[in-house]
Amino acid sequence: MPRRLLCAALAATLATPAAFAANSASLTIYAADNDALFSGSSQGTQDAGHALVHEQRALSLAPGDHQVRIGGLPATLDPEAIAVLFSSGSGVRVLGQRVVLANASTGGALDGAIGSQVEVHVGGNAGIGGLTGELIGASENGVLLRTSDGKVHLVHDYASVTLPADAVSSGSSLLLDVDAKAAGNRNALLTYTTSGLGWRAAYAATLANGNGCSMQFKPEASIANRSGRDYDSANVKLIAGQPNLGNRGVRMYNSLQVTAQMAKAAPMPEEASLGDYRSFTLPGAVSLPNGTMTLAPLYPARTLSCQREYVIEDGGAFYPPHPNTNDYGAQDYQDRPIASTLAFTAPDNLPAGTLRAWTADRDGAPALLGEGGVADTPKGQRVSVQLGQSFDLRASRERTAFHVDARGNTMSESYKITLTNGGDAARTVTVREHPNRWREWSVTSSSIKPSKQTPQVLEFGVPVPANGRATLTYTVKYTWTAKDT
Repeated sequence: MPRRLLCAALAATLATPAAFAANSASLTIYAADNDALFSGSSQGTQDAGHALVHEQRALSLAPGDHQVRIGGLPATLDPEAIAVLFSSGSGVRVLGQRVVLANASTGGALDGAIGSQVEVHVGGNAGIGGLTGELIGASENGVLLRTSDGKVHLVHDYASVTLPADAVSSGSSLLLDVDAKAAGNRNALLTYTTSGLGWRAAYAATLANGNGCSMQFKPEASIANRSGRDYDSANVKLIAGQPNLGNRGVRMYNSLQVTAQMAKAAPMPEEASLGDYRSFTLPGAVSLPNGTMTLAPLYPARTLSCQREYVIEDGGAFYPPHPNTNDYGAQDYQDRPIASTLAFTAPDNLPAGTLRAWTADRDGAPALLGEGGVADTPKGQRVSVQLGQSFDLRASRERTAFHVDARGNTMSESYKITLTNGGDAARTVTVREHPNRWREWSVTSSSIKPSKQTPQVLEFGVPVPANGRATLTYTVKYTWTAKDT
Protein backbone atom coordinates (compact mmCIF):
# COMPACT_ATOMS: atom_id res chain seq x y z
CA MET A 1 0.00 0.00 0.00
CA PRO A 2 1.45 3.44 -0.87
CA ARG A 3 2.55 5.47 2.14
CA ARG A 4 -0.01 8.25 1.59
CA LEU A 5 -2.89 5.74 1.45
CA LEU A 6 -1.56 3.87 4.47
CA CYS A 7 -1.34 7.09 6.45
CA ALA A 8 -4.87 8.14 5.53
CA ALA A 9 -6.22 4.70 6.37
CA LEU A 10 -4.56 4.73 9.76
CA ALA A 11 -5.91 8.17 10.53
CA ALA A 12 -9.43 7.09 9.65
CA THR A 13 -9.50 3.71 11.35
CA LEU A 14 -7.16 3.75 14.32
CA ALA A 15 -8.01 6.97 16.12
CA THR A 16 -10.36 9.91 16.34
CA PRO A 17 -9.57 13.42 17.58
CA ALA A 18 -11.35 12.75 20.86
CA ALA A 19 -8.81 10.06 21.70
CA PHE A 20 -5.99 12.57 22.33
CA ALA A 21 -5.49 15.52 24.58
CA ALA A 22 -4.97 18.83 22.80
CA ASN A 23 -1.50 19.21 21.25
CA SER A 24 -0.48 15.70 22.33
CA ALA A 25 1.42 13.16 20.22
CA SER A 26 1.59 9.40 19.94
CA LEU A 27 4.71 7.99 18.23
CA THR A 28 5.26 4.55 16.72
CA ILE A 29 9.02 4.35 16.14
CA TYR A 30 10.51 1.59 14.01
CA ALA A 31 13.84 -0.12 14.50
CA ALA A 32 16.69 1.56 12.61
CA ASP A 33 20.05 0.13 11.58
CA ASN A 34 22.01 3.27 10.79
CA ASP A 35 25.04 4.18 12.89
CA ALA A 36 24.92 7.84 11.82
CA LEU A 37 21.46 8.23 13.35
CA PHE A 38 22.86 7.27 16.76
CA SER A 39 26.22 9.00 16.38
CA GLY A 40 27.39 11.67 18.81
CA SER A 41 28.44 13.79 15.83
CA SER A 42 26.62 17.08 15.33
CA GLN A 43 25.86 16.17 11.70
CA GLY A 44 23.67 13.10 11.83
CA THR A 45 21.68 11.58 9.01
CA GLN A 46 18.14 12.90 9.11
CA ASP A 47 16.55 10.63 6.56
CA ALA A 48 17.45 7.48 8.46
CA GLY A 49 14.81 5.99 10.72
CA HIS A 50 11.04 5.89 10.37
CA ALA A 51 8.16 6.82 12.65
CA LEU A 52 4.38 7.08 12.41
CA VAL A 53 2.97 10.01 14.38
CA HIS A 54 -0.59 10.70 15.55
CA GLU A 55 -0.69 14.27 16.80
CA GLN A 56 -3.62 16.25 18.16
CA ARG A 57 -3.70 19.99 17.40
CA ALA A 58 -6.14 22.59 18.73
CA LEU A 59 -7.03 25.00 15.90
CA SER A 60 -8.83 28.34 16.00
CA LEU A 61 -11.06 28.53 12.91
CA ALA A 62 -13.02 31.31 11.27
CA PRO A 63 -16.38 30.70 9.58
CA GLY A 64 -16.49 29.80 5.89
CA ASP A 65 -13.70 28.94 3.46
CA HIS A 66 -10.25 30.00 4.62
CA GLN A 67 -6.70 28.78 5.12
CA VAL A 68 -5.09 27.76 8.40
CA ARG A 69 -1.42 27.05 8.99
CA ILE A 70 -0.19 24.20 11.24
CA GLY A 71 3.49 24.70 12.03
CA GLY A 72 6.11 22.98 14.14
CA LEU A 73 6.13 19.74 12.12
CA PRO A 74 9.34 17.72 11.60
CA ALA A 75 11.87 18.93 9.06
CA THR A 76 11.97 15.34 7.75
CA LEU A 77 8.21 15.01 7.28
CA ASP A 78 7.12 12.84 4.35
CA PRO A 79 4.87 15.26 2.40
CA GLU A 80 3.13 12.37 0.62
CA ALA A 81 2.06 10.66 3.83
CA ILE A 82 0.11 13.16 5.92
CA ALA A 83 -3.60 13.11 6.72
CA VAL A 84 -5.85 15.44 8.75
CA LEU A 85 -9.05 14.31 10.43
CA PHE A 86 -11.75 16.38 12.16
CA SER A 87 -14.51 14.67 14.13
CA SER A 88 -17.76 14.06 12.26
CA GLY A 89 -19.68 16.61 14.36
CA SER A 90 -17.15 19.42 14.09
CA GLY A 91 -18.74 21.05 11.05
CA VAL A 92 -15.35 21.32 9.32
CA ARG A 93 -14.46 20.05 5.86
CA VAL A 94 -10.90 19.86 4.52
CA LEU A 95 -10.91 21.21 0.97
CA GLY A 96 -7.19 20.86 0.27
CA GLN A 97 -3.77 20.82 1.86
CA ARG A 98 -0.20 21.80 1.05
CA VAL A 99 3.02 20.97 2.87
CA VAL A 100 5.59 23.76 3.17
CA LEU A 101 8.92 22.05 3.72
CA ALA A 102 11.59 23.26 6.11
CA ASN A 103 13.59 26.13 4.59
CA ALA A 104 16.15 27.09 7.23
CA SER A 105 18.81 27.93 4.63
CA THR A 106 19.57 30.95 2.45
CA GLY A 107 18.09 29.49 -0.71
CA GLY A 108 15.17 27.91 1.09
CA ALA A 109 14.32 31.15 2.89
CA LEU A 110 14.18 33.15 -0.36
CA ASP A 111 12.17 30.47 -2.13
CA GLY A 112 9.72 30.35 0.77
CA ALA A 113 9.25 34.13 0.67
CA ILE A 114 8.26 34.29 -3.02
CA GLY A 115 4.95 36.13 -3.24
CA SER A 116 5.59 38.02 0.01
CA GLN A 117 6.50 41.66 0.60
CA VAL A 118 10.24 41.97 1.27
CA GLU A 119 12.82 44.72 1.53
CA VAL A 120 16.06 44.43 -0.46
CA HIS A 121 19.03 46.50 0.69
CA VAL A 122 21.32 47.24 -2.22
CA GLY A 123 23.90 49.38 -0.47
CA GLY A 124 26.72 48.43 1.85
CA ASN A 125 24.60 49.60 4.78
CA ALA A 126 21.23 48.02 5.52
CA GLY A 127 19.67 51.45 5.90
CA ILE A 128 20.73 52.79 2.49
CA GLY A 129 19.32 52.05 -0.94
CA GLY A 130 16.37 49.88 0.07
CA LEU A 131 13.74 48.55 -2.35
CA THR A 132 10.40 47.29 -1.05
CA GLY A 133 8.04 45.12 -3.04
CA GLU A 134 6.80 41.64 -3.87
CA LEU A 135 9.48 38.99 -4.26
CA ILE A 136 8.67 37.18 -7.51
CA GLY A 137 11.87 35.19 -8.04
CA ALA A 138 15.22 34.31 -6.48
CA SER A 139 18.33 32.47 -7.63
CA GLU A 140 22.07 32.52 -7.14
CA ASN A 141 22.23 35.34 -9.72
CA GLY A 142 20.00 37.69 -7.75
CA VAL A 143 16.38 38.47 -6.87
CA LEU A 144 13.38 39.73 -8.85
CA LEU A 145 11.29 42.37 -7.09
CA ARG A 146 8.01 43.99 -8.22
CA THR A 147 7.58 47.40 -6.61
CA SER A 148 4.30 49.23 -6.02
CA ASP A 149 4.60 51.10 -9.33
CA GLY A 150 4.47 47.78 -11.21
CA LYS A 151 8.10 47.82 -12.27
CA VAL A 152 10.21 44.67 -11.93
CA HIS A 153 13.75 45.07 -10.61
CA LEU A 154 16.53 42.53 -11.09
CA VAL A 155 18.97 43.03 -8.23
CA HIS A 156 22.33 41.27 -8.54
CA ASP A 157 24.50 42.67 -5.78
CA TYR A 158 22.50 43.24 -2.64
CA ALA A 159 23.63 43.57 0.96
CA SER A 160 20.66 41.90 2.65
CA VAL A 161 17.01 40.97 2.32
CA THR A 162 14.46 41.56 5.09
CA LEU A 163 11.81 38.82 5.06
CA PRO A 164 8.44 38.51 6.84
CA ALA A 165 8.64 37.16 10.37
CA ASP A 166 7.08 33.80 9.42
CA ALA A 167 9.06 33.29 6.19
CA VAL A 168 11.74 31.03 7.67
CA SER A 169 11.07 27.80 9.52
CA SER A 170 13.43 25.07 10.69
CA GLY A 171 10.46 22.68 10.58
CA SER A 172 7.76 21.92 8.06
CA SER A 173 4.27 23.43 8.01
CA LEU A 174 0.90 22.27 6.75
CA LEU A 175 -1.45 24.72 5.00
CA LEU A 176 -5.07 23.58 5.21
CA ASP A 177 -7.92 24.93 3.11
CA VAL A 178 -10.98 24.36 5.30
CA ASP A 179 -14.68 25.17 5.27
CA ALA A 180 -16.03 25.72 8.80
CA LYS A 181 -19.73 26.14 9.51
CA ALA A 182 -18.99 28.34 12.50
CA ALA A 183 -16.06 30.05 14.17
CA GLY A 184 -14.44 28.43 17.18
CA ASN A 185 -11.78 26.06 18.42
CA ARG A 186 -11.59 22.61 16.85
CA ASN A 187 -9.39 19.60 17.50
CA ALA A 188 -7.68 18.08 14.46
CA LEU A 189 -5.84 14.76 14.39
CA LEU A 190 -2.71 14.78 12.23
CA THR A 191 -1.28 11.46 11.09
CA TYR A 192 2.06 11.51 9.28
CA THR A 193 5.29 9.64 8.78
CA THR A 194 8.72 11.10 9.27
CA SER A 195 12.33 10.06 9.21
CA GLY A 196 14.89 11.28 11.72
CA LEU A 197 13.37 9.08 14.45
CA GLY A 198 14.60 5.56 15.09
CA TRP A 199 15.55 3.14 17.81
CA ARG A 200 17.68 0.09 18.43
CA ALA A 201 18.48 -2.04 21.42
CA ALA A 202 21.56 -1.35 23.55
CA TYR A 203 22.72 -4.29 25.64
CA ALA A 204 25.29 -3.98 28.43
CA ALA A 205 26.85 -7.29 29.51
CA THR A 206 29.11 -7.01 32.57
CA LEU A 207 31.10 -10.21 33.00
CA ALA A 208 31.93 -11.48 36.47
CA ASN A 209 35.55 -12.23 37.32
CA GLY A 210 36.69 -15.74 38.17
CA ASN A 211 36.17 -19.16 36.65
CA GLY A 212 33.11 -19.91 34.57
CA CYS A 213 31.05 -17.32 32.75
CA SER A 214 28.24 -15.25 34.21
CA MET A 215 27.19 -11.72 33.44
CA GLN A 216 24.87 -8.93 34.49
CA PHE A 217 22.67 -8.35 31.44
CA LYS A 218 21.03 -4.94 31.05
CA PRO A 219 18.79 -4.39 27.98
CA GLU A 220 17.83 -0.83 27.04
CA ALA A 221 16.23 0.96 24.11
CA SER A 222 18.29 3.72 22.49
CA ILE A 223 15.94 6.24 20.85
CA ALA A 224 17.33 8.89 18.48
CA ASN A 225 15.50 12.06 17.48
CA ARG A 226 17.03 14.00 14.60
CA SER A 227 13.71 14.94 13.03
CA GLY A 228 14.05 18.70 13.47
CA ARG A 229 11.45 19.10 16.25
CA ASP A 230 10.87 18.22 19.89
CA TYR A 231 8.26 15.75 21.10
CA ASP A 232 7.23 16.52 24.68
CA SER A 233 5.24 14.13 26.88
CA ALA A 234 4.53 11.75 24.01
CA ASN A 235 3.16 8.22 24.09
CA VAL A 236 5.89 6.08 22.53
CA LYS A 237 5.67 2.60 21.03
CA LEU A 238 8.77 0.87 19.66
CA ILE A 239 8.51 -1.70 16.85
CA ALA A 240 11.05 -4.53 16.61
CA GLY A 241 11.41 -6.41 13.32
CA GLN A 242 12.14 -5.62 9.70
CA PRO A 243 9.06 -4.25 7.89
CA ASN A 244 9.55 -2.78 4.41
CA LEU A 245 9.58 0.99 4.78
CA GLY A 246 10.16 3.84 2.36
CA ASN A 247 13.69 5.21 1.99
CA ARG A 248 14.11 8.63 0.47
CA GLY A 249 17.90 8.73 0.65
CA VAL A 250 20.18 10.81 2.83
CA ARG A 251 19.95 14.48 3.70
CA MET A 252 22.23 16.24 6.17
CA TYR A 253 20.92 18.66 8.77
CA ASN A 254 23.79 20.71 10.14
CA SER A 255 22.27 22.53 13.09
CA LEU A 256 21.59 19.51 15.32
CA GLN A 257 23.37 19.25 18.62
CA VAL A 258 23.31 15.65 19.78
CA THR A 259 23.78 14.65 23.39
CA ALA A 260 23.07 11.35 25.09
CA GLN A 261 20.75 11.49 28.06
CA MET A 262 19.58 8.80 30.42
CA ALA A 263 15.88 8.40 31.01
CA LYS A 264 14.75 8.29 34.62
CA ALA A 265 14.02 4.92 36.17
CA ALA A 266 10.56 3.77 35.16
CA PRO A 267 8.41 0.64 34.95
CA MET A 268 9.18 -1.75 32.12
CA PRO A 269 7.61 -1.40 28.65
CA GLU A 270 4.56 -3.44 27.74
CA GLU A 271 5.52 -6.04 25.14
CA ALA A 272 3.03 -7.37 22.58
CA SER A 273 2.82 -8.95 19.14
CA LEU A 274 2.06 -6.69 16.19
CA GLY A 275 1.45 -8.82 13.12
CA ASP A 276 4.82 -10.35 12.28
CA TYR A 277 6.68 -8.00 14.62
CA ARG A 278 7.05 -7.10 18.30
CA SER A 279 5.98 -3.85 19.94
CA PHE A 280 7.20 -2.27 23.17
CA THR A 281 4.98 0.47 24.61
CA LEU A 282 6.97 2.68 26.95
CA PRO A 283 5.26 3.46 30.27
CA GLY A 284 4.03 7.00 30.89
CA ALA A 285 4.80 10.08 28.85
CA VAL A 286 8.23 10.33 27.23
CA SER A 287 9.95 13.51 26.06
CA LEU A 288 12.23 13.22 23.02
CA PRO A 289 13.94 16.58 22.43
CA ASN A 290 15.35 17.14 18.98
CA GLY A 291 19.04 16.31 18.65
CA THR A 292 19.14 13.81 21.52
CA MET A 293 19.44 10.11 22.16
CA THR A 294 17.37 8.76 25.04
CA LEU A 295 18.00 5.47 26.84
CA ALA A 296 14.95 3.73 28.29
CA PRO A 297 14.79 0.31 30.02
CA LEU A 298 13.65 -2.51 27.76
CA TYR A 299 13.68 -5.41 30.26
CA PRO A 300 14.79 -5.67 33.90
CA ALA A 301 18.52 -6.29 34.38
CA ARG A 302 19.34 -9.86 35.38
CA THR A 303 22.22 -12.27 35.88
CA LEU A 304 22.74 -14.80 33.08
CA SER A 305 25.04 -17.72 32.50
CA CYS A 306 27.15 -17.39 29.37
CA GLN A 307 29.94 -18.99 27.40
CA ARG A 308 33.24 -17.50 26.28
CA GLU A 309 34.14 -19.08 22.95
CA TYR A 310 37.23 -18.84 20.78
CA VAL A 311 36.66 -19.70 17.13
CA ILE A 312 38.89 -20.17 14.10
CA GLU A 313 36.97 -20.75 10.88
CA ASP A 314 38.08 -21.50 7.35
CA GLY A 315 36.08 -21.53 4.14
CA GLY A 316 32.34 -21.40 3.75
CA ALA A 317 29.32 -23.50 2.85
CA PHE A 318 29.68 -24.01 -0.91
CA TYR A 319 29.38 -27.07 -3.11
CA PRO A 320 30.49 -27.17 -6.76
CA PRO A 321 28.16 -28.68 -9.39
CA HIS A 322 30.62 -31.57 -9.79
CA PRO A 323 33.27 -33.08 -7.50
CA ASN A 324 36.23 -30.70 -7.38
CA THR A 325 39.28 -32.88 -7.92
CA ASN A 326 41.60 -30.04 -8.90
CA ASP A 327 44.74 -29.72 -6.83
CA TYR A 328 44.58 -25.93 -6.64
CA GLY A 329 47.00 -25.85 -3.75
CA ALA A 330 46.68 -26.09 -0.02
CA GLN A 331 44.38 -23.65 1.77
CA ASP A 332 47.00 -22.98 4.42
CA TYR A 333 47.47 -20.07 6.80
CA GLN A 334 50.01 -19.07 9.43
CA ASP A 335 49.53 -17.37 12.82
CA ARG A 336 45.95 -16.35 12.16
CA PRO A 337 44.21 -14.53 15.06
CA ILE A 338 41.36 -16.37 16.74
CA ALA A 339 37.99 -14.68 17.28
CA SER A 340 36.80 -14.05 20.84
CA THR A 341 33.03 -14.44 21.22
CA LEU A 342 30.40 -14.22 23.94
CA ALA A 343 27.42 -16.57 23.72
CA PHE A 344 24.26 -16.94 25.80
CA THR A 345 20.60 -17.94 25.56
CA ALA A 346 18.18 -15.08 24.97
CA PRO A 347 16.18 -14.65 28.21
CA ASP A 348 13.51 -12.59 26.42
CA ASN A 349 12.62 -11.56 22.89
CA LEU A 350 15.67 -9.46 22.04
CA PRO A 351 15.32 -6.78 19.33
CA ALA A 352 18.26 -6.05 17.05
CA GLY A 353 20.92 -3.79 18.49
CA THR A 354 24.45 -3.59 19.83
CA LEU A 355 25.91 -5.53 22.77
CA ARG A 356 28.85 -4.10 24.70
CA ALA A 357 30.74 -6.46 26.99
CA TRP A 358 32.44 -5.10 30.11
CA THR A 359 34.59 -6.48 32.88
CA ALA A 360 36.32 -5.09 35.97
CA ASP A 361 39.97 -4.16 35.56
CA ARG A 362 42.56 -4.76 38.30
CA ASP A 363 41.77 -1.38 39.85
CA GLY A 364 38.05 -2.16 39.82
CA ALA A 365 37.25 0.26 36.99
CA PRO A 366 35.01 -1.06 34.19
CA ALA A 367 36.87 -2.00 31.01
CA LEU A 368 35.32 -2.58 27.59
CA LEU A 369 36.04 -6.03 26.16
CA GLY A 370 34.40 -5.34 22.81
CA GLU A 371 31.07 -4.93 21.11
CA GLY A 372 29.10 -6.54 18.32
CA GLY A 373 25.71 -6.72 16.70
CA VAL A 374 22.74 -8.71 17.96
CA ALA A 375 20.09 -9.72 15.40
CA ASP A 376 16.38 -9.96 16.23
CA THR A 377 16.37 -13.05 18.46
CA PRO A 378 13.29 -14.84 19.86
CA LYS A 379 13.32 -15.94 23.49
CA GLY A 380 15.25 -19.15 24.09
CA GLN A 381 17.42 -18.86 20.98
CA ARG A 382 21.20 -18.72 21.09
CA VAL A 383 22.99 -15.38 20.79
CA SER A 384 26.64 -15.24 19.75
CA VAL A 385 28.52 -11.94 19.55
CA GLN A 386 32.07 -11.61 18.28
CA LEU A 387 33.83 -9.19 20.61
CA GLY A 388 37.17 -9.06 18.81
CA GLN A 389 40.31 -11.15 18.30
CA SER A 390 42.22 -12.77 21.12
CA PHE A 391 45.69 -11.37 21.76
CA ASP A 392 47.10 -14.68 23.05
CA LEU A 393 45.60 -17.24 20.67
CA ARG A 394 46.88 -18.07 17.17
CA ALA A 395 46.20 -20.80 14.60
CA SER A 396 48.17 -22.27 11.69
CA ARG A 397 46.79 -24.66 9.07
CA GLU A 398 48.72 -27.04 6.82
CA ARG A 399 47.48 -29.55 4.27
CA THR A 400 49.41 -32.78 4.73
CA ALA A 401 47.92 -35.06 2.05
CA PHE A 402 45.70 -34.98 -1.03
CA HIS A 403 44.77 -37.99 -3.18
CA VAL A 404 42.25 -38.57 -5.98
CA ASP A 405 41.09 -42.03 -7.12
CA ALA A 406 39.26 -41.22 -10.35
CA ARG A 407 38.36 -44.84 -11.06
CA GLY A 408 37.05 -45.44 -7.58
CA ASN A 409 35.20 -42.08 -7.49
CA THR A 410 36.87 -41.09 -4.22
CA MET A 411 39.11 -38.32 -2.99
CA SER A 412 40.78 -37.71 0.37
CA GLU A 413 42.36 -34.64 1.95
CA SER A 414 44.22 -34.29 5.26
CA TYR A 415 45.01 -31.24 7.38
CA LYS A 416 47.02 -30.38 10.48
CA ILE A 417 45.96 -27.36 12.55
CA THR A 418 48.29 -26.04 15.24
CA LEU A 419 46.92 -23.81 18.00
CA THR A 420 49.11 -21.74 20.34
CA ASN A 421 48.16 -20.02 23.59
CA GLY A 422 50.41 -17.30 25.01
CA GLY A 423 48.11 -16.57 27.95
CA ASP A 424 48.11 -17.77 31.55
CA ALA A 425 44.72 -19.50 31.27
CA ALA A 426 43.85 -22.65 29.35
CA ARG A 427 41.38 -22.17 26.49
CA THR A 428 39.21 -24.43 24.36
CA VAL A 429 39.26 -23.33 20.73
CA THR A 430 36.50 -24.24 18.29
CA VAL A 431 38.02 -25.17 14.94
CA ARG A 432 35.28 -24.78 12.32
CA GLU A 433 35.96 -26.30 8.90
CA HIS A 434 33.81 -26.50 5.76
CA PRO A 435 34.71 -29.50 3.57
CA ASN A 436 33.44 -28.22 0.24
CA ARG A 437 34.99 -30.22 -2.58
CA TRP A 438 31.77 -32.24 -2.82
CA ARG A 439 28.55 -32.70 -0.87
CA GLU A 440 29.17 -36.35 0.08
CA TRP A 441 31.99 -36.59 2.60
CA SER A 442 32.94 -38.31 5.85
CA VAL A 443 35.70 -38.06 8.45
CA THR A 444 37.90 -41.14 8.19
CA SER A 445 40.32 -40.18 10.97
CA SER A 446 40.91 -37.37 13.46
CA SER A 447 43.08 -36.83 16.51
CA ILE A 448 40.06 -35.38 18.36
CA LYS A 449 36.45 -36.48 17.96
CA PRO A 450 34.34 -33.88 16.11
CA SER A 451 32.05 -31.87 18.38
CA LYS A 452 29.69 -31.04 15.51
CA GLN A 453 29.22 -32.56 12.08
CA THR A 454 26.57 -31.49 9.56
CA PRO A 455 26.53 -31.61 5.74
CA GLN A 456 28.14 -28.14 5.68
CA VAL A 457 30.10 -27.86 8.93
CA LEU A 458 32.82 -29.85 10.68
CA GLU A 459 33.79 -28.62 14.16
CA PHE A 460 36.33 -29.69 16.76
CA GLY A 461 36.69 -28.43 20.33
CA VAL A 462 40.44 -28.38 20.94
CA PRO A 463 41.79 -27.79 24.49
CA VAL A 464 44.88 -25.56 24.43
CA PRO A 465 46.96 -25.38 27.64
CA ALA A 466 48.16 -22.12 29.13
CA ASN A 467 51.44 -20.98 27.58
CA GLY A 468 51.33 -24.03 25.33
CA ARG A 469 50.10 -25.49 22.08
CA ALA A 470 47.82 -28.21 20.73
CA THR A 471 47.59 -29.97 17.37
CA LEU A 472 44.54 -31.23 15.51
CA THR A 473 44.80 -33.60 12.55
CA TYR A 474 41.96 -34.97 10.46
CA THR A 475 41.23 -36.60 7.10
CA VAL A 476 38.10 -36.17 5.01
CA LYS A 477 37.05 -38.63 2.29
CA TYR A 478 34.75 -37.58 -0.57
CA THR A 479 32.71 -40.08 -2.61
CA TRP A 480 30.53 -39.76 -5.71
CA THR A 481 28.96 -41.73 -8.53
CA ALA A 482 29.69 -41.68 -12.25
CA LYS A 483 26.64 -39.54 -12.98
CA ASP A 484 27.97 -36.81 -10.65
CA THR A 485 31.02 -36.13 -12.84
